[in-house]
Amino acid sequence: MQTRLFQGGPVSEVGLGCWQLGGGDWGALDNTAARAILRAAYERGVTFFDTADVYGGGVSEQRVGAWLSEDKPRGVFVATKLGRRGDPGGLENFSYATMRQHTTDSLSKLGVEQLDLTQLHCIPAEVLRQGDVFTHLRELKREGLIARFGVSVESMEEAQLCLEQDGLASLQIIFNLFRQKPIHTLFEKAKAINTALIVRLPLASGLLAGKYTAQTQFAASDHRTYNRDGGAFNVGETFAGLPFERGVALANQLKPLVPEGWTLAQLAQRWILDFDVVTTLIPGATNQGQVENNVSVSDLPRLPESLHQQLSAFYSEHVADYIRGPY
Repeated sequence: MQTRLFQGGPVSEVGLGCWQLGGGDWGALDNTAARAILRAAYERGVTFFDTADVYGGGVSEQRVGAWLSEDKPRGVFVATKLGRRGDPGGLENFSYATMRQHTTDSLSKLGVEQLDLTQLHCIPAEVLRQGDVFTHLRELKREGLIARFGVSVESMEEAQLCLEQDGLASLQIIFNLFRQKPIHTLFEKAKAINTALIVRLPLASGLLAGKYTAQTQFAASDHRTYNRDGGAFNVGETFAGLPFERGVALANQLKPLVPEGWTLAQLAQRWILDFDVVTTLIPGATNQGQVENNVSVSDLPRLPESLHQQLSAFYSEHVADYIRGPY
């Protein structure tokens, strides 16, 4: 596993997104399966783990915390998020008292004395503009409850707002073959000020694994069912904002470009890592085989420049006009 620097310290360039460890939103997953996924990732060199306080209503954090307590892995970096809980919910989530309480709740669930990184979790743009949340995060850092703070954003406009804030360690963004806008709107500035970029949805909710058909069905509790058109939260978080059937068709169109011996998922993730401004990508996994496939990308060679040009043209000509939601 290759590493990249996150604010001066090494982290694995392929991490593990832990949304699915909460169960429900990605299908049922029990404690045993969750522990096996975490262990498999760590054994294969993953040191960056990303969770949030709302994943499974806190179950993801609890499962990560139980693994940390039982296995005592060394050299890991655990990031979490706050701002979307229903207690109290809404704008009340962004008072200092509430942010501190939610932070201490995460500390308890993860079983740690200080959070490596806490991130505002796709909160309203107007709250970002107002700015008090950043003052609160700086105070949490001063108190020693968090080591660093960042923001998970939906749009490049939000990303630009956050880059103006002193002390911002990281931005978490949606970036994949179907969402290439950050290349031209974010990368140069983020690199210039050494802001770490965490890439979520590298496979566009599985579309870029290339295994779905237009008839593929998901459980009713799976966000790929209930949020595919933005019924519960930003549509961009599901299938990168593409209508499902179109996304399947687009993934099929990419298959002839896959290098011999590779999978479409490997191509999609290697393409992301070819951008040196990216610090780590955080694909999810619901079994150990998916962990192994994701981790393998770190050992693959850089894609030819000619293929990069083809993939850029493919996005411009066939994808960009169909993306829905903040972008």
